[in-house]
Amino acid sequence: MALQVVLGLGRSGIGAARLLHQRGTSVLVLESGDSPALQQRADALRAEGIDVRLGVPLEPSSFTALPSRPERVIVSPGIRWDHPTLEALRQGGVRTDGEITTAWEARGAVPWIGITGTNGKTTITHLIAHLLQQAGLDAPMCGNVGFSAAELALERGNGQLPAWLVVELSSYQIESAPALAPRIGVWTTLTPDHLERHGTLDNYRAIKRSLLERSEVRILNGDDPDLCSRAASWDQARWITAGSREQARAAGFEPHLWIEANQVCQASGPLLPADALAMPGAHNRQNMLMAVAVGLEVGLSASVMQEALRSFPGVPHRLELIRQLDGVAWINDSKATNYDAAEVALKALTAPLVVLAGGEAKQGDARGWLTGLQREARAVVLFGAAREAFQQLLQNSHYAGAIHAVEGLSEAVPLARRIAAERHCQAVLLSPACASFDQYRDFEERGDHFRQLVQSL
Repeated sequence: MALQVVLGLGRSGIGAARLLHQRGTSVLVLESGDSPALQQRADALRAEGIDVRLGVPLEPSSFTALPSRPERVIVSPGIRWDHPTLEALRQGGVRTDGEITTAWEARGAVPWIGITGTNGKTTITHLIAHLLQQAGLDAPMCGNVGFSAAELALERGNGQLPAWLVVELSSYQIESAPALAPRIGVWTTLTPDHLERHGTLDNYRAIKRSLLERSEVRILNGDDPDLCSRAASWDQARWITAGSREQARAAGFEPHLWIEANQVCQASGPLLPADALAMPGAHNRQNMLMAVAVGLEVGLSASVMQEALRSFPGVPHRLELIRQLDGVAWINDSKATNYDAAEVALKALTAPLVVLAGGEAKQGDARGWLTGLQREARAVVLFGAAREAFQQLLQNSHYAGAIHAVEGLSEAVPLARRIAAERHCQAVLLSPACASFDQYRDFEERGDHFRQLVQSL
């Protein structure tokens, strides 16, 4: 039997290995690390009949040492798609695929709704899944939202198939899965991100665009400057705008959905109130319109969607109100892992704020974020690996508020409480503008730690 090799013993790698094994494939998992935790995961897979080898470096000799050449190598999103060893395997005629491809191959007749974008995709994914589920449809979400698509395919493979899959897709997943062709594709925003991985904004944009070009129905955010500037290059797309129909036409596209007189409108007339979704910020109006556009494609009625929007609880770690304490709102925006996402939060909230920022800095243009801090924040508390670089950025931009730097959130939270009281601030906002990997496994773990610290005040 032809061998398939899965690289990485993370959640997505384990899901892919188990799914391939369930489908009768001969699987070997290679993991470069070797720790007690990895030993435990390896033992669990071996008990299911899956071969696992730990401490195997990702280099060509690891593959030439195998008893037979693999038919295919499955790659986890954390491994660079242009890794020299993967390039060598391809040149040697070995097929390479991202782990999400295994779920796509196992989908049966289930249509996918694929959501991508620099910012907004997690909120949209949750919102679309909520709309469909509230309408009585079996539409679980998976992908880049903590539950891998392979795990879901494994869980649902022998039972009742869902009506739809709502799948959040990162650029890492899209670039490694050229077979992926959703029934409905949604593109939220495009700003510079992951440039340390993709090299240029053009490369990054082309990866996102490829998913939409393979989608049967394309839903695009006409309020995003980058997407809007390329409206003429799309032969067919459903554009949304939180502005008016006239504004959209002036920007160069005919809108599918727009807002007028506080109503979500389509060509045949008003659909539902524009304030049905209670979340703050213009970006959440855009999110609502994209979700409603998906709902219309799926066949949901306006009344069902209106009711579902009103009951949407929001998304953990994205402008999540944790508590009110002594007249100050504590807000968890740990999902803001880059400058643009952090700038969106500053636009959505009312000043004056204390902002907590830091972590592992990314490449990008910080100017909009710095302007937002100048406008909304009376003080900034910096933490983690980026704190010195961020302090320099703030000082160079002539930021007028107070700047504090501490080791981590354990010190930042009590300090922020004191500053908020002294400076009469309305809210304390964790909006890091950074990845979490200097101190946490992911943004969820960072947000959970913040939540625990705030709740114990």
